[in-house]
Amino acid sequence: GRLTTHVLDTSSGLPAADLDLTLWKIAADGSRERLSAHRTNPDGRVDRPLLEGESFVPGTYELVFAVGDYFRRRGLVLDAPPFLDEVPLRFGIAEGLTHLHVPLLVAPYGYSTYRGS
Repeated sequence: GRLTTHVLDTSSGLPAADLDLTLWKIAADGSRERLSAHRTNPDGRVDRPLLEGESFVPGTYELVFAVGDYFRRRGLVLDAPPFLDEVPLRFGIAEGLTHLHVPLLVAPYGYSTYRGS
């Protein structure tokens, strides 16, 4: 199996290029283990799956998207502190899944996600 993501900037209508994100594994006691850090490419995607093969195992995970830094790099003036700085998406990978896609649609004042394929 594999885990992928894609980030779209709905305020510009373009892919969110150069957006930093971190993948965490969440343990049963709530502790977090950092698995990897990435930056999106010009298409708003990460160049390789976040998890694949033997590392794609059932469990609870969290993607944290650094949207405040992304919008500041684009020259947007944000509130201090910004309404959205980091967007955490906690999700589960269930037994039997072969591909999970977690997209993020983001703007300075809102975001949405869904289970993609």
